[in-house]
Amino acid sequence: MDKTYFQELTAYIIETNKIICVWLEQLDNNQWKQTITSSFDSIEKTTLHLVSAQLVWIDYWSNNPAPVFLSTVFNGGKAELLTIWRQSSTLLKMVIDQYPEADYSKNVRIKWGTEFYELKFWQTFAHFVNHSTYHRGQLVTMLRTAGFRSLSSTDLFNFFLQRGNYD
Repeated sequence: MDKTYFQELTAYIIETNKIICVWLEQLDNNQWKQTITSSFDSIEKTTLHLVSAQLVWIDYWSNNPAPVFLSTVFNGGKAELLTIWRQSSTLLKMVIDQYPEADYSKNVRIKWGTEFYELKFWQTFAHFVNHSTYHRGQLVTMLRTAGFRSLSSTDLFNFFLQRGNYD
């Protein structure tokens, strides 16, 4: 795994986040807050979880001594949350672009609940990509349930095809 690999996956995450944000902006407040059975019980809460997770991983990779789970402190509305998501996507790109290749196999210290763990950077990044893809997939199903139909593919395969990365 080289830097290009991580940068390509980061570009995928960022592009897909942008697409999802455009969809979410079109929802009315009832759709945003509607109770829908999933890992989190609304589009709002699922989105907050996604943004919170992205921010906390950025904190871990940046060795922030006091990572904050946004989901425990956020009281804003949809527009503010989507702004934070877009800003954190820009920050994600900066962190990955600057992350030293020599550190891909070094441990990242994380707190999970009350316990501390260490995993290699590449393992945490793989988890991050998988986790965000999983919850974005849930958002697609929740959006359909809420009556939103203007969806398109956010699949990694299509992302690579659109970028011409299939030599």
